[in-house]
Amino acid sequence: MTAFPSTEQVRDAQAKLLRRRWFFRDCGVSLAGIAAATLLEKEGLASSAPNPLAPRAPHFPARAKRVIFLHMSGGVSHVESWDPKPRLVADAGKTITVPEFQGRKGSFEMFLKGPQWKFAPHGKSGTEVSELFPHMARQVDDLCVIRSMKTDHTNHYEATLGIHTGSFTFARPSIGSWVSYGLGTENRNLPSFVVIAPQSPYAGTQVWGSDFLPGAHQGTRVVPGPEPIANVRRRSRSERLQAMELEALQAGNARHLAGRGVDPLLAARIKSFETAFGMQSEMPEAFDLSGESTETHALYGLEPGSTQGFAWQCLVARRLAERGVRFIELIDVGSSANWDAHGDMMTHLPLAKNVDQPIAGLLQDLKRRGMLDDTLVVWTTEFGRTPFNAAPGAAGREHHHWVFSSWLAGGGVKGGITYGASDEHGIDVASDVVHVHDFHATILHLLGLDHTRLTWRHSGRDYRLTDVHGNVVTPILA
Repeated sequence: MTAFPSTEQVRDAQAKLLRRRWFFRDCGVSLAGIAAATLLEKEGLASSAPNPLAPRAPHFPARAKRVIFLHMSGGVSHVESWDPKPRLVADAGKTITVPEFQGRKGSFEMFLKGPQWKFAPHGKSGTEVSELFPHMARQVDDLCVIRSMKTDHTNHYEATLGIHTGSFTFARPSIGSWVSYGLGTENRNLPSFVVIAPQSPYAGTQVWGSDFLPGAHQGTRVVPGPEPIANVRRRSRSERLQAMELEALQAGNARHLAGRGVDPLLAARIKSFETAFGMQSEMPEAFDLSGESTETHALYGLEPGSTQGFAWQCLVARRLAERGVRFIELIDVGSSANWDAHGDMMTHLPLAKNVDQPIAGLLQDLKRRGMLDDTLVVWTTEFGRTPFNAAPGAAGREHHHWVFSSWLAGGGVKGGITYGASDEHGIDVASDVVHVHDFHATILHLLGLDHTRLTWRHSGRDYRLTDVHGNVVTPILA
């Protein structure tokens, strides 16, 4: 005969259900709440699940342990920053014929437009840099400037997706996610991949998305300001109350996992959430610049107490790198009010001022702390800008994907050199092309990763950051 529950048992069950609903409503979304994986581990309930963020050995000895990736959004003019063109100066106003303009094929008569900033040699290497970047110009002996970059698309969305994921059409894992997947994290209390972005960039969250890779490898976005990451501080009134909440969540997760048998993806997802608990103590400390000296603030051009601007982003990047974050990306602006100077090249001036001293300060700070040797600093944009225009005397420049400039520093790269060249007017690659896939292959190589072996099985085939392309640019390796 079936035994029916008593009135007291029914009331007790209802009370438990209400407490459970209250708990998940009020605590389920907090970063601390998802840290129940720590308790799972203590109880042995997730011990058989692989930790997707566990440190992994590279394929071969690495020159760099981490990457700081500086993305200038909108398309920086290469002929007015890193690629001097005396012939373009001399031929300004003359006409040329090009076979394509803004993605349209055909025969187009264009007017050459001279640069608005002068170039001069700097450092022992004599690398020429425009007066747009006076602070970075003083660091050229640590830079490898690539003047033969090439990408596949002339639109912001596709080109931004390409420089981050290697795919110009479909969402794919970001380079930061691939690095996290390949190497794991050095600090279990911090994310392995952090993106500091004041505004949403072109292609949005796909820029730091993990796509088909495990979600633990997705970038954690930080927004400059008084609260860079929302909900990172404990919401409970005390540590004891938080421990009780975690215990309740642990029990729910354990039942959920036990009811599904062997599910390594679910177990790994629960296990990876323990990072959130560690973030409570370590992330606020990483953002606390009060212990940095006045001299360090001045080096970056940062006003003490400020939490805004690219200077703040750069100093925080150094602190995250010190604390074991594997891949740190800094995006200077968003999908508007950026380097997209169609109407007037002079809009480059305030944007350059925003990033010039902070980046130079970052390089100097890393170097004096002995960190530049094993930190790869990458500076890039999604494409360049046309050395010509459709109208004579036009003040701006259009999108240009045939050739543009980027640079690398530290982490096993030769400093004080330039690599590749554009033609005499800066219209196309003249020698030693470096496609975006080659750029990615080289970054992975410096981290000890073979881009052809760093793969993930998805939809019946093995995917990689470089798709079926890419060659390591060996001449730039130290």
